[in-house]
Order: sequence, then C-alpha cells, then structure tokens
Amino acid sequence: MTKDDLQLFRKLLLGDLRQLLGEAMGNQPEPVEGYKTKHVRNILGCSVNKLVSLRITRKIRAKKVGGTLYYNKEDVKKLLQEGY
Repeated sequence: MTKDDLQLFRKLLLGDLRQLLGEAMGNQPEPVEGYKTKHVRNILGCSVNKLVSLRITRKIRAKKVGGTLYYNKEDVKKLLQEGY
C-alpha cells in the first residue's frame, strides 16, 4: 500500500460521505401543519383538560412531534362550526 493508494481512498471516502450527507439533507420531513395547544385553547376558549377529553373522544386529531402536540386545523374549524 502506497501513499497514492491512501490518497485515492481518502478522495473516494470523502466523495461518498458528501453524497450521503447531500441525500440526507435533501430528505427533510415536511413541516407539520396544525395548531399548537396554546392556539387551540385560545380559539376554542377551553382548558387543557378539555383538549385532552376531545382527543380521547376523537373529536379532534393531534400529532405529537418531538414534545409538541399539533392539532388538525380542519378538526378545530369543524368544532367551531358545530358551535363548541
């Protein structure tokens, strides 16, 4: 094994790493669309416990991303139209 072999290996390895990082950066997840808990509470004028109750009864869908709950915008609008 010579220095030239090591240089070639280094160049190939760096090229592969750049390609993998480029692919990983291009595959970012889409931002979550929805209202956070604070916004839903302001819109509906309800408590956190009421939101939990609405989630349990499946009247409002929520998705947890990281440590934050995001509520479905259409479900919130539907609750407002029903006169909640």
